[in-house]
Order: sequence, then structure tokens, then C-alpha cells
Amino acid sequence: MAVVENYVEGPDLEKLALEPAPELNPSVPVKLAYSFGQAIESGYLIVAGFVFFYYTAVLGLSGSAVGVALAISMCVDAVMDPLIGSISDNVRSKWGRRLPLMLLGAPATGLAVWMLFAPPAMLSPFLLFGWLVASKLLLRGFASVYNLPYAALGAEMASGYVERASVAAYRGVFGIVISLVITAVAMTGFFAGGAGLQNGAAYPAFGAAIGLLLFACAALAMVGVWRYAVRLPQPRTQPAPMFLGLFRELPEVFRNKSFRALFLTALLFWVAAGVNGALNNHAYVFVWKIPPERIQFISYSYFLSMFLGIPLARLLLARFEKNTIIIQGLILVLLAMTVLHSLRALGLFAPTGAEAQPWLMTSAGVAGIGIGLIIVALPAMMADAADEHELLFGHRREGLYFAGLGFAGKAAAGLGQMAAGFALDALHFPKTAGVGAAVEIPEHVQRLLILAWGPLAAFFGLLGLLALLPYGVTRARHAEIAAALKIKRAEEAAAAE
Repeated sequence: MAVVENYVEGPDLEKLALEPAPELNPSVPVKLAYSFGQAIESGYLIVAGFVFFYYTAVLGLSGSAVGVALAISMCVDAVMDPLIGSISDNVRSKWGRRLPLMLLGAPATGLAVWMLFAPPAMLSPFLLFGWLVASKLLLRGFASVYNLPYAALGAEMASGYVERASVAAYRGVFGIVISLVITAVAMTGFFAGGAGLQNGAAYPAFGAAIGLLLFACAALAMVGVWRYAVRLPQPRTQPAPMFLGLFRELPEVFRNKSFRALFLTALLFWVAAGVNGALNNHAYVFVWKIPPERIQFISYSYFLSMFLGIPLARLLLARFEKNTIIIQGLILVLLAMTVLHSLRALGLFAPTGAEAQPWLMTSAGVAGIGIGLIIVALPAMMADAADEHELLFGHRREGLYFAGLGFAGKAAAGLGQMAAGFALDALHFPKTAGVGAAVEIPEHVQRLLILAWGPLAAFFGLLGLLALLPYGVTRARHAEIAAALKIKRAEEAAAAE
């Protein structure tokens, strides 16, 4: 083990390297409580699809204006993520490193969700654009104040190669549950019957209900993990001044090849998800002509299939590396984004309404299995890369690592939504389409919409798959890293006495 040899200075340390390293293994109740905190991130992702439809097809803003607004808010927020991550890494308090920021972010996130869906009446297009930018920026900013420490806490709670995947699996399962709940509340409650998703009067109450739900879940998570989290180790080194420390730490993070691979994969994958997710409701309503009561079953197929993907990922971990599992997941997602879409765009397959629903549910189910694999493996891989970073550079940077993952996701999703908005304008999608259910979209516009919704998004996903190939923390490499870190920490403890 070449890595271990760098730290061996005597027979006692050599013996120590051969002993199994003690692992942090949170109990099932702690992991279950922690999983509730996933509501903030997963809930936001579900809400994002409603935002794009609401502002374009209901309020009448142009697709490019909405896309630019969402991109501005996401990119500004993404730039702030490294700062939030650095602050989270360096916090010292009697409540631990992560909980203080989470306590600040949770209630503010719930309030911002309501604001996003409650713009004042009769705003001019320019002021409505400004409201969207401001409210979206507040939502993403406060969500980051919660999510980045939350994700870093998950990496700290467990130390084993497989146990970290277990924590990620709990998060993933609850993310699916909250997504199902929000979808059901929206489609069977606020938008059922009548004008459906085109009912503009229903959106403010919908935003208030979802904001309250997300805050309640986050509060349960913080209460449930409190005792475990405050006992986790805090940083021993003195933190650098805020901005000086950040400028020193960022280049260090990007020097790790494994982090760069994960960052680029997340960036490109979320561009794909941004394009596809932004156009979901447009495609379902105006191309496949499916009412909200039936759209929810497509969503259920997607989320329930993720339930299959999560335990499947745990089983595959016994035979494959984590990066192989992500590649398998990405392939399934790419197939789901291209096969049915291409047939529809070519005019070879054009069912609508109830006839289209089973096919769309099948396609969504394939994507769901792939996403289930990804959401288990990706956070666990980022935690493993953070271990490698400590070995290489002498510091733990979970906050910055997950900030990098958050930056990639937000900036890329913003760019994806902006691309979707410009695509709507480029294919001359009517701004008032959502005002009346009887509006008919020309066939050539429908085909272009399908191409943007599927194959265009899949292209970025393919690039993300290729970007993952240089990732280097295998199971064997992680075992070497764990042994070397054990020796290193023993040396540091002995030197401090």
C-alpha cells in the first residue's frame, strides 16, 4: 500500500495500519431522522417544474425571460455555495459544525417557496421578471444555507465505504417519498379538474402549503440528529479569515482529480435535467395532451421506480464500483430521454391522452431506476473523495466538496432552464398557450418541443457520463486511504500530547 507507506514511522504504526479502522455507524433512528432533511432539496426540484410552467404558460412571460431569470438566480446562488460550504467547514459551536446554519436556512426556505408562487397582481412583465429573479434567488440562497451543511453532515455521520451508501440510500428514499407527496398534493388537490395547471389562482396557496411542509420536515430532521451531530469531531485547526480561507481552499479542492470528475459529471448531468425538467409539463399538456390527474401517474411511475433503483444500487455495490453504478444509471436515463421522444419527433408514434400514458409511464420508470442508482452512489463517492482530499492535502473539506456538487447542480440546472426557455421562443411556442385548454399547438412546434425535451437534454447527459471516467477512488483505494488516515491521525494525536 504505497499510500500508507508515506505515514509509517515505526512498528507500532505499521501494526496500526493493519488493524481495521473504527467506523462511524449511525443507528437506524438517526439515519431515518436525517433522511427527513432531504425534503428541502427534493421538494425544491419538484417545485421547479411548476415554476417554469407557471411563469411562461400561465403568467405569460416569454420563455427566454423566464429562462434568463432562473439562470441568473441559480448562477448567483451557485457562486455563493463555496462561501457557504467554507463557513460550514469552519464553524465551531456547542451545536456542532453544521446545525447552526441548518437552523437558519430551514424556516427561510419555507417562506421563500411561498413568495415564489405569490407575485403581486398586475405586475408589468419587467417587474414580474424582477420578482421571479429575487424570489428564486432567496429560495436558492436559503436552501443552500440548509442543504450544504446537511449534505456535509451526511458525509461525516458515517465513515465506511458501504455505510455511507446506506446513509445516502435513506436520503434517497425519503426524497422519493416527499416528491410523491408534493405531486399528489398538487395534482389531486390544487390543480385537479377545471383548468388544471392553467389555474393561476391555485398557485399561491400551493406555494404556502409546500413551504410549510418543507420546513416541518427539515425541523424533524434537525431534532432527530441533534444528539448524534453535536458529538461528531470538530476541526482542530484555526479557521482562516472568511474570504482569505475560501480563496486558499478552492484551488486546493480542484487539484483533486476525483473531485474534478464528479464536479463535471454533476454539471453536465444537471444541464440535461434542467432542460428536460423545465419542459416536462409543456410536453405532457401540449404534445401528449394529458390532464393533471393523469400526469401524476407518470410522476408516480418515476418515483416508485426510484424505490427499485435505491436497493438495487445497494445490491450492485457488492459486485461493482460506485462509478460503475453511476454509469449504469446514466445509461438508463439517456435511454429514457431518447427512445420514445425520437419516435414521436419522427412522427412514427403519436398517441395522446390515455393511449400515451402507459408508454410515458414506462419511459419515466426506466429513468427512475437510473436516478435511483445515481442518488445513492454520487453523494457516497463525494464523501470518499473528501477522504482522499484529507490524505492528499491534510484538511477535511466536506463542506466545499458538497458546495462544489451544489454549484454544479444549480448553475447547470439554471443553464438548462435558460436553454429550455430560449428553445420555447425559438420554436415560436405561443405565450398564451396556458390560458385556455383549447389552444392547439402546430405539429411542427410539437415535434421541436419533443426534440428539445428529450434528445437535446440527453446529449448533455452523455457528456456527463464521459466526464466520470477519470474518477479514481475504487473500493481498494478507499481501504488504503482509510488505513493511511488512521495512521496520520494517530501521529497527530501523539504529537499533540
